[in-house]
Amino acid sequence: MEFQTVILGAGAAGMMCAAHAGPGVLVIDHAKSPGEKIRISGGGRCNFTNLGTGPENFLSGNPHFAKSALARYTQWDFLDLIGRHGISWHEKTLGQLFCDGSARQVIAMLRGEMAAAGAELWVQTRLADLRNVPGGFALALEREGVRHEVRCRSLVLATGGRSIPKMGATGLAYEIARQFGLAVTETRPALVPFTFPEGRFTALAGVSVPVRLSNARASFDEALLFTHRGLSGPAVLQLSSYWREGEEISLDLVPGLDLFERLRAQRARAGRPLVTTELARHLPVRLVERLAGEMPMAGKLADRSDASLQALCAALADWRLTPSGTEGYRTAEVTLGGIDTGGLSSTTMEARAVPGLYAIGEAVDVTGWLGGYNFQWAWSSGVAAGRAIAARLREG
Repeated sequence: MEFQTVILGAGAAGMMCAAHAGPGVLVIDHAKSPGEKIRISGGGRCNFTNLGTGPENFLSGNPHFAKSALARYTQWDFLDLIGRHGISWHEKTLGQLFCDGSARQVIAMLRGEMAAAGAELWVQTRLADLRNVPGGFALALEREGVRHEVRCRSLVLATGGRSIPKMGATGLAYEIARQFGLAVTETRPALVPFTFPEGRFTALAGVSVPVRLSNARASFDEALLFTHRGLSGPAVLQLSSYWREGEEISLDLVPGLDLFERLRAQRARAGRPLVTTELARHLPVRLVERLAGEMPMAGKLADRSDASLQALCAALADWRLTPSGTEGYRTAEVTLGGIDTGGLSSTTMEARAVPGLYAIGEAVDVTGWLGGYNFQWAWSSGVAAGRAIAARLREG
């Protein structure tokens, strides 16, 4: 069977690429349905992009690599596509955009775009063999118990990373990249909760608090959630991409608040209340009770000097913790690292040393922040590769 292009992976990047790659496209996926990560994203409403998307919202061994694709297919371009398909949406905090309805609308939109472009989709299909041949690639595909020998001129790696293996995620893209001589950077779970020794925060499970969470390389002002296993919430997921095992993190529990002046003013008005009582005006009660065991909170406000109150406020603004690890790929939203961008064209996403081989989306060493950035990278990189493939076909 002859195709112009075979795309491995019917996720966000793969389907977007198929819609732009010209005629003769086959998209394959081992799952029962396309777009499974889209379906579960954003609580089922798909955080499909972010109004503030820019290169600074991505991690990569080459921080400049994503600029070209992001500039040539922007969040506004995707919003235009959403609008043409009549999908209503709303903005949440920090520029995050979600469907008003279901994430399935985005999947249906992409399938419609693929169908309009004439792309063929095979699900529940396994890649049994792959090799480079003159003029392109030869694949052996197993589908419904039948083995198909397929040849194509262009091959696109869009199988994502290792995140959420229960959904079938594997390192297939990395294996294929290495097979063709492309380097793969270290991969790690990203946008993932921190874990701590068992029972460390059990009494606080379910408590959420706005914080400034930092380490030596990054800082995020967002919500933090205590869990039975450790720490989660947007601030934690964001910082996890910048964290390494054994590193300390710092929690500012009162970001943007001059707590010392508040406590001193309250002491001047009425110093009889306990320090913990006053702190409970600014922090969750359960958290204050937990912190009272390791910070100097005993006694009444009236009995505390300025120096002791300043020391307490400093401790609350720099609570140091060392996670024992993360929850790993099991719950990680994305994979950090991937196919080394040094071997790819930032304009076309094509491998420099293997004509006709492309890598897009999460498979590549480009990882976005939490908040719709990774989907935008999928759209942008998919379009970049798709348009390059279509242009190549037109040129013959």
